Parts: sequence; C-alpha cells; structure tokens
Amino acid sequence: MPAADRIRDHAGQGAATTVAAHRTRRRLRADQARQLADLLRHQILTAAFPDGTLPHETTLASDYRASRNTVRQALDLLRAEGLVDRLPGVGTVVVARKYRHGLDRLMGLAETLREHGQVTNEVRTMGPAPAPAPVAERLRVPPGADVLYIERLRRLNGLPLPLSLDLTYSEASADPAWQVRVGAARALGAAGAAVAVPALAKVLADPNADVRKAAVLALTRHAGVDEARAALATATADSDADADVRAYAARGL
Repeated sequence: MPAADRIRDHAGQGAATTVAAHRTRRRLRADQARQLADLLRHQILTAAFPDGTLPHETTLASDYRASRNTVRQALDLLRAEGLVDRLPGVGTVVVARKYRHGLDRLMGLAETLREHGQVTNEVRTMGPAPAPAPVAERLRVPPGADVLYIERLRRLNGLPLPLSLDLTYSEASADPAWQVRVGAARALGAAGAAVAVPALAKVLADPNADVRKAAVLALTRHAGVDEARAALATATADSDADADVRAYAARGL
C-alpha cells in the first residue's frame, strides 16, 4: 500500500475511534443524568426542598459527584416532566407539587396491577457505587462510601415498553426476589470491606440458601479482614440442607 494511502487509512481509523469514544462518553453522561434526575425527582416529590428552590448547579455537582453538564442534563429531564423550571435570578424552582392520593394504603406495583397481568423485573445494572451526599446521609455512611446501586426495569406482560424504572441505593438488597438478593450479594463482594463485610454478615441470615451461599463467596474476597473471617466461621454452622454454604465457608477460612 502506498505511503499516502496508509496515512489516509490510519487517519480514518483515528477519526472513527474518536467518534466512538465521543459517543461512549455521551451515552455515559446520559445514563448519569438519568440517575441524577431520578434522585432529584424523589427529593422533589418528598418535599426535600421546603423553600421550593433546588441547590445551585455547582452544589448539585459537588453533592452528587457529577459534572456541570450532567447536572444541567438532569435538570432538563425534570423540566421536560414539568417538575421544575428555571427562573432568571432565582435558579431552579419546583413547579409541581405532590398531591395526596386518597388511598387507604399503599400497594406494591405487582399487587396494584394484578388484574392486568404479570409484572416482571429485569435488573439492568447492579454493583458498588460511591454514595452521593444526600444518599450517604439517608444511609448514614460517609459521602463517597461504596454502597450498592441497583437499576431495575419493570414490564407488564412482557411488553417492550418499560412500566417503570427503579433506581435504588442501599447497603444490601432486601428485594423480595431471591435472584435479585443473590446478585446483590455478589455485587457487594466488589465493594470496600468497610461496607461489604457488615452488609454481607447480615445477608447470612437470609432465608434462601442460594443467597447465603452468594454472601459466603463474596465474604471470601475479604477473608483477610477479621470481621469477614468471623462471619465465615459463623456460616460453617449454617443450616443449609445441601451443606454448600458450610463447605464454601470452611473453604474461605
């Protein structure tokens, strides 16, 4: 291949790589903006901003460890929903309030829609993530500490359009679906020992043996920590009928 053609080919590959990287960054920022919008929406609907004004973009960026562009994109999503608006000289203000629903009790989504079909759950993302300041305050952990982040998509009768998108931050999953709890225990294994070990020790009391086994396997990643070894020692006396939990715990020690 002539040198000029090689140069053009290399330049073309470089341009393609740059475009792909730009698209990836843009997609990641969109995901982060959507997650931030969900957190802010929850605060708006629970009257977390009593004066009706959201913190400045710089404050939001610092509290949620996000870029200014991500914050602006999240606020744009909330503005499109009619929840907030921008007022010159004032900032971002709440324009939609939460109204009382008048129901005698709250029901889960599956219970509410039982007559319309089956609600299914799809876990899209699960893993350790740094806790934004408001989340850390609710969970009583230091800002930036590793917590479990779960993004779950719900569908009705398998329809391709999402019924709801739940974003959850927690120290450990207490989801009613044991499969989700298994995934949560596995994800916690990748978190820092300060967060993972106490949470996984609690998971050892889960009624499902598969969940307890996942917790034991996750604890073995922190076998050098005294608290993890103590939890594994407890698991060697587990009531698992198939003895898998006890065997994995003994192996971890």
